[in-house]
Amino acid sequence: MSRQNTLRIGEVATQAGVNIETLRYYERRGILEEPARTRSGYRQYPPETIRVIRFIKRAQDLGFTLGEIEDLLRLREDRTTSRADVRSLAETKIKDIEEKVRRLRAMRKALGILLDTCVCNGTRECPILEALNDDAAPRRRRNHAAH
Repeated sequence: MSRQNTLRIGEVATQAGVNIETLRYYERRGILEEPARTRSGYRQYPPETIRVIRFIKRAQDLGFTLGEIEDLLRLREDRTTSRADVRSLAETKIKDIEEKVRRLRAMRKALGILLDTCVCNGTRECPILEALNDDAAPRRRRNHAAH
C-alpha cells in the first residue's frame, strides 16, 4: 500500500465523524485491524477504514452492541454469508429492543406511582426517597405481593 493511498489517524477520524480515541479503542478491541505504520510510527489507514467506521456507527445507532457489530462485520466480509444470517441478527435485536421498551414502560409506571404519592408538603419525609432506600424496597415488594 503506497503512502498516497493511506490516511493518518486524524484524517480517518475527521472523515468518519469520530474522535481519535475511538479509533484506538476499536483497534485495541480488534474491531479494526491494526494499520501499518510509517518508520516514525504514524498509523497508515486504508481508505476503506472510513467505510468500516461509518458502518459501526450506523449499527450502534440501531442499538447493536460492539460484540454484535463484530459479528455483523464478519458476516459483511464473509462472501458465503446468507441473508438469513444477517436477518436473524436483526430479528434478535428487535426482540431485545422490544424487551427494553417493556422494561422502560414498567419503570415509567413505577416512577409515576411514586410521583403520585409525593405531596411535597414541607415535611422531611419523602415517599420517593423512602422507596429508594435499601430497607424500603423489600417491604414495598412484600406489600405489593399481598395485594
